Amino acid sequence: MMHITKNRLDEATEVLSEVLRFEHPADAVLSSFFREHKSLGHRDRGVIAETVYAVLRNRRRLEAWCGDRATGRRLLLAALIRVQGISSRQLEEVVSATEQRWLAERQAAAAPQLSYAEQADLPDWLAGRLADVHGEERALRLAQALNRPAPLDLRVNPLKAKREEVIEQLRADGINCEAGQFSPLAIRLAEKPSLAKHPLFLDGSIEVQDEGSQLLGFLVAPKRGEMVADFCAGAGGKTLLLGGLMRSTGRLYAFDTAERRLARLKPRVARSGLSNVHTSAIAHENDARLKRLAGKLDRVLVDAPCSGLGTLRRNPDLKWRQSPVAVEELTAKQLSILSGAARLLKKGGRLVYATCSVLPEENDAIVDAFLAANPGFRIVSAQDVLTTQGIKLACGERLRLDPLEHGTDGFFAVAMERVE
Repeated sequence: MMHITKNRLDEATEVLSEVLRFEHPADAVLSSFFREHKSLGHRDRGVIAETVYAVLRNRRRLEAWCGDRATGRRLLLAALIRVQGISSRQLEEVVSATEQRWLAERQAAAAPQLSYAEQADLPDWLAGRLADVHGEERALRLAQALNRPAPLDLRVNPLKAKREEVIEQLRADGINCEAGQFSPLAIRLAEKPSLAKHPLFLDGSIEVQDEGSQLLGFLVAPKRGEMVADFCAGAGGKTLLLGGLMRSTGRLYAFDTAERRLARLKPRVARSGLSNVHTSAIAHENDARLKRLAGKLDRVLVDAPCSGLGTLRRNPDLKWRQSPVAVEELTAKQLSILSGAARLLKKGGRLVYATCSVLPEENDAIVDAFLAANPGFRIVSAQDVLTTQGIKLACGERLRLDPLEHGTDGFFAVAMERVE
């Protein structure tokens, strides 16, 4: 049972007010707040973060319950009672008399009638978009799955360890875990222990990576000695997987437009034992530095910048920070990036386009537009590619993952081959 004090409630109120401006990602706001409040212990930080995230996940239902003037403070109190199961009696010592009266009044009131979008806890535009694609019933179940916190998944580094041995060691350390359902390198933990100082993490035997994200690497399926690029590498989680699958042979390029993201990759590469990774910051997808590689690469992964709406389990603030206009701007960028990356491939090379979005306009629409403009590429069945690697997943031609059916984040990916 969570224990909340007046100080924790006041601190959570302060940080939530900043988060609800939606000017910065919620995790960045919380990290900044904790850096400024170094005296907060691990448990206190957990209470604050958990309560803030409870508001972000359930904002619409909480607003409906609060009625008029659903301030950040009132949303916090509602989350403690409606989501986290704290009784109003437990809050008596930490809230004012006015707040006690307000809580009693709200608890006595009739339950509000919720619209479909409120039940889904999504903004109207996004709830409507999912309903258009899936129908209201499945869209609601998908939204509810996206609204649950994600489990902690690990990926075993095949250069350093075997999955069975890692599971055995984690269990010996009192960490409850099991093999992943799809990825042969995935381990799912029952809880979320801090692993930053665990020997397996420090020696590069494990990395934190969602199982769905791992499957993108197996869709690329790089071979030893090949030339491969992770075109939008970010902090490099997929780069590390690709390097491991290549057994640290060949040449693996990690491109990104943000040097600071690539800088975070370097210590991870050092831990992993990989020697074939070459990081390079580029200005854009048509950077002159890419021209020397045109027509030379065997495989290119384009994990495109996207709305991130498939990751709401981890980043619930995204549903409030994204907008139809922002998504429209992203789709133009996605097609441009895919087209730029495609120029690097040799004949017979494989191009994988992926997003962590659940919106067709960022997924199928981009692939279809690219194929229409590039008849020299054809789709390779995702199911066939995964099956040849012993991964049983009935996904058909295009890979679609979501937390409702697969227990992963929402992902989309298509493998294409350059045939001419």
